[in-house]
Amino acid sequence: MLDKELYSRILGIEKPWRVADVDLNLQRGEVVVRVEHDGGEVSCPQCGRAARQYDTRQRRWRQPDTCQYRTFLAAKVPRVRCPQHRVLPIAVPWAEGTARLTAV
Repeated sequence: MLDKELYSRILGIEKPWRVADVDLNLQRGEVVVRVEHDGGEVSCPQCGRAARQYDTRQRRWRQPDTCQYRTFLAAKVPRVRCPQHRVLPIAVPWAEGTARLTAV
C-alpha cells in the first residue's frame, strides 16, 4: 500500500480533499502529511451558502504520532468570501474551528 493511500485511510481523507504528499524527515523525527483541496465548490462555514473562494491559508495540525515519529497534517485551507459573514476559512473534516490538533 502506498504511503498516500495509507494516510488517506488512517485520517479518513475524502473528496474534495486528498493526500498529496507524505514527507518523512528522519533527522527531525517527524512525518508531515500534506493534504490538498481539489478547488471545487466551497461554502461558508457559518451559513452553508455557496461562496466564492477568496484565497488560501497554510495551516498545520498535530496528529497522533506514527510509531516514534511526531506527525503533522498540513494544508492550504481555502477561505471564502460570504456576503453575510465576510472572509472565513472553510471547515476541514479533521479538526474543529481553529484547533491546532486533529480530531482523529
